Amino acid sequence: MAHAQVRDVPRTTDSPARAPQPFPPPAPDGGPRPSSAPPTFLDVLCHRYCGRLLIASVTGRLSLGMVPVALILAAQADGHSLASAGLLAALYGISPALGLPLLGRLADLRGLLLPCYLGAALVASALGTLAVAGTARLPLAAGCVALAGAGCPPLEGGLRSLWPCVLPDGAHVRTAYTLDSSTQQIVYATGPALTIAIASWLSPAAALALAAAVTVAGSLAFATTSPARTWHAAPRHRERLGVLRPPAMRPLLLSLVFLGATVGALDVASIAAADRQDASWLAGTLPAVFSAAGLLGGVLFARFQPTAPRPRHLMLLGTAYAACWLPLLTPLPARAVLLLTLLPGAVFVPLLTVASLTVTALTPSGTSTEAVGWMSSAIRLGLAGGTALAGPLNGHFTVPLTAAAGCALLLSARTTSTSTALVGCGR
Repeated sequence: MAHAQVRDVPRTTDSPARAPQPFPPPAPDGGPRPSSAPPTFLDVLCHRYCGRLLIASVTGRLSLGMVPVALILAAQADGHSLASAGLLAALYGISPALGLPLLGRLADLRGLLLPCYLGAALVASALGTLAVAGTARLPLAAGCVALAGAGCPPLEGGLRSLWPCVLPDGAHVRTAYTLDSSTQQIVYATGPALTIAIASWLSPAAALALAAAVTVAGSLAFATTSPARTWHAAPRHRERLGVLRPPAMRPLLLSLVFLGATVGALDVASIAAADRQDASWLAGTLPAVFSAAGLLGGVLFARFQPTAPRPRHLMLLGTAYAACWLPLLTPLPARAVLLLTLLPGAVFVPLLTVASLTVTALTPSGTSTEAVGWMSSAIRLGLAGGTALAGPLNGHFTVPLTAAAGCALLLSARTTSTSTALVGCGR
């Protein structure tokens, strides 16, 4: 396995090297030994550029949590039914699944500046049009929504490509991945709350305009950092499948579709549970508790993470994640349901982090940003699918449990082949 240090990272095309891998080997006898305690989130953020890159990336991605709610509120204000409003929101959820891998590939080929600026311009134009024209004309609104989703800048992929450039070793990179996975919870917890506040205070159109503004601000702040301006991917082999070439990659991405479906189904399940329990407060609290538990799980995982995550960790975390949904199938009072939601939430971020590290290790040279685009696409497709399936099934917790079980089965079935693939890649 290759040691993930700064010297292994291709900063420019003039000094090609292998793509950084987050699985370092033990130090040789007589060499420096790593600290027994893994780096903390604060250790990562203390390094130059790390804080700005993370804040800019989260700010630019905040619209992913804002726009679906803003679209529903805007469509209802324009007289559309809840079904039509939901279709617009679903279209926005699926569109980035098409655009992120393409913009990620562009970043790997041309650097981060062009896709970040291009994506920000597309999002600002589309959401700005929606804010001014409204959703009265559904075909126009649908076109703008699709463009706004497909144009999302590849900030997540860009950030994960830059971590090895600004951090000193593989231990810090692994903690940075956990930190990034944890802060994603902020996007989907803060975004809807901010949208509802702005829409109530001003209007849904103002919320759409704010979503456009934060995308542009975050993208510009990210792309103008020195690491983002100078970064270039390692030379890549021109292959038809690209990121999808490793045999273990495709089932791993499919498992992330199931993982995303658990979160999409939870949003519907929380509303159904609130109706069954006659506790309206449960509808918004369950997803918030799940996200808060994810943050806590990320902090604990960063503190006690293994020195080098292995494919078997994916199997164990996937199994634990599925098992954590089982207690929610029993009829319980509202407060017990709320507490039990902490269990899968706490495992979600560690599972997502190890999956991200495994995807990075499997990724062919020169395709790191595109690989994260495929990851994001898989999760977002799962989010949309989980939401769509949970509705007809009355929002029962069987849906997230089944999706979690599917994720665990895929991870278990591919553990051996993933190990073989990593060894074959010299990682």
